[in-house]
Amino acid sequence: MRKALVVGINDYPNAPLDGCVNDANAMATTLEYNGGGSRNFAVEALLSPGNEVTRATLRGAIEKLFSGSPDMALLYFSGHGFIKSDGGYLVTTDAQQYSEGLSMNDVLQIANASSARNKVIILDCCHAGALAKPNLAGLSMTTLSEGLTVLTASADDETALEIDGAGVFTSLLVDALQGGAADIRGNITPGSLYAYVDEALGAWDQRPIFKTNVSSFAVLRTIGPKVPLDTLRKLTEYFETPDTHHDLDPSYEFTEDSANPDNVAILKNMQKFMAVGLVLPVDTEHLYFAAMESKACRLTALGYQYWRLVAEKNL
Repeated sequence: MRKALVVGINDYPNAPLDGCVNDANAMATTLEYNGGGSRNFAVEALLSPGNEVTRATLRGAIEKLFSGSPDMALLYFSGHGFIKSDGGYLVTTDAQQYSEGLSMNDVLQIANASSARNKVIILDCCHAGALAKPNLAGLSMTTLSEGLTVLTASADDETALEIDGAGVFTSLLVDALQGGAADIRGNITPGSLYAYVDEALGAWDQRPIFKTNVSSFAVLRTIGPKVPLDTLRKLTEYFETPDTHHDLDPSYEFTEDSANPDNVAILKNMQKFMAVGLVLPVDTEHLYFAAMESKACRLTALGYQYWRLVAEKNL
């Protein structure tokens, strides 16, 4: 069981926002299904306008999300963030002075105590990096429990940007989840999500924060593999060991009179591997010339990792 709580708040009485509900809807739609159409997360959305997202309402929804023992529990929040001496706050619709909303420390405490196998917190709000960071009062719980990952739009002293009614951070997240952050097998993890967002944001923009305590990344979403798995499994057939070169000759090139259909099929697969960084020609720039000049191709460092996955029957 995988469940996600998606929160988007525009309807703040004193400081309304424009894009948070749109962001939350985009995330909910993307998370609910994998790229192939299979069900991914059971998503509950808490949106304002539409609901009064009070401190009590938000805390209750978060406690429900992290209850039980699901395979994954994911919290996404888009709205105002606020920071003061005792830490950060997710601002709710009933915010008032000295009671701005739900403390990020409380959110972290709830997630830390959860029995969910994997826990992910994604915050698109100003000062979101205050989650799990020590503060002036020294009250923040900085330790993440096993299986918990935190990804925030900005550092604790930064604002989160919004352009044309959409958060910059969430727009990148959605692009990443729709395939931009997928590995060759089509898997998207919190680590690849962060890498995609971090690379897209410039040095002078808001800086995303990533913290985790996991031994291996869980998959957030899948799309179709960049190379069919049956083709990937041929790596160990084409390369006896990771250091082996696969010798080529003109019989691998379909335009040649000496073309061998079996070799032509191998070269086509090698071209697929090269397109995703698994294979390189030796002493030339293109596989075509490697074949025509009777040279070879070899595995890259990334190719070795996938060769190992095939050899260990993990692919």
